[in-house]
Amino acid sequence: MNAPRRRDVLVAAAIALVSASCVVLPDFDTLNGWSIDVLTGLRWNAFGVSRAPAASPSVVIALDEETAHTPPFDGTPIVTWTGDIGRVLTAVVEGGAKVVGFDIIFPTSIEQSEIKFGDETLGAKMRGFDRDFLRALALAARSDKIVLGEVQHQDLPILPAPGQRAAVRQLQNIRPLNVDTDGDGVVRRMPLSFRVDGATVPSMAVELAARAQGAVPQFAPDGRLTLGDYIVPRAAANTMVLNFEGGAEDIPTYSLADLRACLEKGEADFFRRQFADKVVLVGTVLDSEDRKLSSKRFATAPEGARAARCASTQKQDPAGRFRRDSIAGVYLQATAVNNLINRDALTELGVPARLAVAVALAALMGAVALMFGPLAATLLCFGFAVAWAAGATIMFRSAVVLPLFEPLLAGVATLGATIGYRFIVSDRHRRLLRQSFGFYLAPQLIDRLIASNKPPVLGGELRQISVFFSDIAGFSSIAEGMTPQELVTLINGYFREMTDIIEAHDGFVDKYSGDGIVAVFGAPLDDPAHAAKAVRAALACQARLAELRRDGPFASYRLDTRIGLSSGEAVLGNIGSHRHFNYTVMGDAVNVAARLENANRHFGTAIMASEATMAATRALFVWRELDLLRVKGRDAPVRVFEPLGAAEQLTAELERHVAAYAAGLASWRARDFGGAALHFDRVAETDAPAAKFRDRAEALARRPPPADWQPITAT
Repeated sequence: MNAPRRRDVLVAAAIALVSASCVVLPDFDTLNGWSIDVLTGLRWNAFGVSRAPAASPSVVIALDEETAHTPPFDGTPIVTWTGDIGRVLTAVVEGGAKVVGFDIIFPTSIEQSEIKFGDETLGAKMRGFDRDFLRALALAARSDKIVLGEVQHQDLPILPAPGQRAAVRQLQNIRPLNVDTDGDGVVRRMPLSFRVDGATVPSMAVELAARAQGAVPQFAPDGRLTLGDYIVPRAAANTMVLNFEGGAEDIPTYSLADLRACLEKGEADFFRRQFADKVVLVGTVLDSEDRKLSSKRFATAPEGARAARCASTQKQDPAGRFRRDSIAGVYLQATAVNNLINRDALTELGVPARLAVAVALAALMGAVALMFGPLAATLLCFGFAVAWAAGATIMFRSAVVLPLFEPLLAGVATLGATIGYRFIVSDRHRRLLRQSFGFYLAPQLIDRLIASNKPPVLGGELRQISVFFSDIAGFSSIAEGMTPQELVTLINGYFREMTDIIEAHDGFVDKYSGDGIVAVFGAPLDDPAHAAKAVRAALACQARLAELRRDGPFASYRLDTRIGLSSGEAVLGNIGSHRHFNYTVMGDAVNVAARLENANRHFGTAIMASEATMAATRALFVWRELDLLRVKGRDAPVRVFEPLGAAEQLTAELERHVAAYAAGLASWRARDFGGAALHFDRVAETDAPAAKFRDRAEALARRPPPADWQPITAT
């Protein structure tokens, strides 16, 4: 790895590390909470609930809108419902419920009312009103099947009324209902224990789950809870991260009004079918009371008593209800109980693990930003983000919370910073190269030049290259019959077609000279295949020109192009004065290519190549030697060849054609002019070089040359 590239990698790595370190700071803790919320919604929308509602360890008896609008509850305060609640409680306990918890607190009793009612207080008039409720509490307490709720405050807790506390044996069967609210007002975690009068007391959910399983909760000094053989995962001390299923049917819910009506019908079997071996929570499910914003907020559905009904076969129709982001508080306790019994509380990663994940994803996006352009890098990183979200959702099915937003935020920051770094620092020389070479190099060559990270020596350097010279035969005659506008349109169309082919074969056009084209292959970057690409480009140019003459814009003109090819060492670079220069090529290979282009007219050929070009590509094409030429600028003759097509295009007929010409050339050089004429005549009808040689051989057969004659053609 070269020094600039190493520097870029180190800078991108530093950006990734800094970005990842920032997003795991406490200031970004809200993002971790959002990860839980969004993953809960994604999992529910993608996979639905993981367990059937009937398998829920807990169920809810709801003091709901249906109850509030059903006689005898209609129009009366909840504190007056205690008698019916007590009777339902007794039926539930007798039906085999493991334990019943109250998420609703009755801190006062109507029997305690001091309001004057006649000559006495209302409380005195209502003495004994709560008898059924208190009796039900006491009976349930005898079998440890009742837990009342309280709310801890800094000053005084909110407790059940004194009679209720006495009925359940005081604090033995009373547990805190407090929840843990994050800084953004969302409930994602539940406390596991509280300090009450100097003792550690389990929360309501822990107490209910422990009694349901016959286990004793064990609290370690660091706040970690072990329930049975289940060690509750936690990232913060003394808390459990709630794992909500999603939807509204995950926890079966029964309306108090329907259960009261069931008792009126004497349907005791219904309570055994629905509540046996269940943890039952009693709480309000109302539109405006005890609503909590939780990590289920993106996975909610219209609430209602959707469990089996006793007094009516019709479930409550939720069509008139609406979905909201909050849920009734009783579902927080029910979810916590389910998580403890099902052993699927969420596992959050600690800060070191979250940092490692953020660094990894940020480093990946930084690498992409180095390797690709801004648009491609952005699209790729968007794909990574989608893949990460999908992977995190799948892991969430196993109750593992992968950080969703922190790594993505770190990745986006790294992507933007790295792209900015490239623009300001790393890519300055690339932009310079694009500006310097953009007007005379093909775009793909500029891209390869930049990717190689090795700019050419601008002062000039020796390089093995192939040179391409072309010219239009008889162009002056064609131009005489055209207006200037027509001439410009014609030549521009011709240059466009030929240049596209040259650049498609990794060549670059050095210059346009009149109607001629000078192109170079193998520069500005080294290209071992420069000779083969030059030959392929020449063949493709002739094929394309034939198409355009047949049914293209050149059909009205007889455009024939002659091409000369030569390979060898040449000097290339920026050549000229300090005020005006061109990136061009000079050397013997250039001169030879120019001479061979002109020599085509003596043979009637379209492409002529030097021996060096042929030798470098011998196995790739069908070649034939044309002659020995003495060209201007060189003392030694040049052996010249014609490419007849790609090697795979060799046919038996073409092979015989090449052999006949080779035999004629051998006879010519042996001064057997009569034999040469016979060999050339075999293919002269369809081969212009053979016809020209035949005529020359016949002339020399009639008038033999002097003894010092050499088989070399001067051009």
